[in-house]
Amino acid sequence: MIKLDVLVIGDYDRDADGNVFGAYSTSTLIRTDGMNIVVDASTKDMWPAIKTSFRQIGIYPKDVDAVVLTHSHHDHVGNLNQFKDAEVLIHSGEERPPASARIVDADIELTKGIRLVHTPGHTPGSMSVFVDADRRYAVAGDAVPKKSNYEKMAPPSINTDPAAALKSIKHIVGYADVIVPGHDAPFATR
Repeated sequence: MIKLDVLVIGDYDRDADGNVFGAYSTSTLIRTDGMNIVVDASTKDMWPAIKTSFRQIGIYPKDVDAVVLTHSHHDHVGNLNQFKDAEVLIHSGEERPPASARIVDADIELTKGIRLVHTPGHTPGSMSVFVDADRRYAVAGDAVPKKSNYEKMAPPSINTDPAAALKSIKHIVGYADVIVPGHDAPFATR
């Protein structure tokens, strides 16, 4: 059985000119019978909250087998050093992949019920994690940063290709019953 737990819900603020600051990403734990996977490691200042979530669940960073990065922006990779024994996976096309990361070039099944799916637009290498559990979940990172992006069918304001970003949102929505966005609380799509 696959279980999904949000360790910390991401957010960001905007200044008067609309520039993003104070960003930290959602971090999600996916547990299967054979693997513990963290999707996005958030920022260092969120580590105490993530550690508390781990403690409440009864899983610890040393128990994590893989960390999947939806992309390489600083607000998603800050706690990688806390997962010393985990394999790090990131899609090709990212500007600053961690040195030890396994580069994923195509959509893959990481383990039964968990697929890594290329969802470009926010960055060229953005990817989401599609999870077949009690419902179909898409841990979308910044392919869908906020619920409002879904509601308006609007690409992220920070993007490298708005047309690809919109196509990725539609792909995610076509799959998911629940979306776990990069900077907002999970929400149902149906």
